[in-house]
Amino acid sequence: MSAHCMLTGAQPRFGNTISHSHRRTSRRFDPNIQSKRYWLPSEGRHVRLKLSTKGIKTVDTIGVEAAVARIRARGVKV
Repeated sequence: MSAHCMLTGAQPRFGNTISHSHRRTSRRFDPNIQSKRYWLPSEGRHVRLKLSTKGIKTVDTIGVEAAVARIRARGVKV
């Protein structure tokens, strides 16, 4: 599952592309996933997180320690 945010849980949504003639074909709306490296002071190491842009803003607000704690609470290995 590549297009998946570790913090917010954002994942692809599905919908339709509607052409000029109003013919509908399936499409996929992927979240904006970025790979970001953070320094985790409590463990003395870097962690690489796959986050959506909203997830990156959340880490900036609450801090990397709290974000990693939330990620681990969801059952994701960091």
